[in-house]
Amino acid sequence: MDYTSKFQTMADAARARVDEVAPSEVEALMASGAVALDIRDPDEHANGHIPGSINLSRGKLEMNVEGIVADLDATILCYCNANNRGALSAASLKDMGYRNAKFIAGGLNAWKKLQG
Repeated sequence: MDYTSKFQTMADAARARVDEVAPSEVEALMASGAVALDIRDPDEHANGHIPGSINLSRGKLEMNVEGIVADLDATILCYCNANNRGALSAASLKDMGYRNAKFIAGGLNAWKKLQG
């Protein structure tokens, strides 16, 4: 998908500010208590997602995340289909004080490739 240069610049800056997690690490991190946060829209989530993930769309993230994850030290793994929205969401969570907000590199698409 082609994005505007302003959007891509913003997403690239977000990626530079937050840690990424390899898709191969997701299962172990979730088993250790990490929260996988699907920040795609509900219709996207309904069409497939990481099992056990919580859907909180990007547009509602800042308004509703504290009701879902109150612990600022929780490991939160944001993901979208690829990278941009996940990175933007993790950066936003960092700005809100969530110290361990990360994004899944390659998003759902990369995670699905590992599933076979």
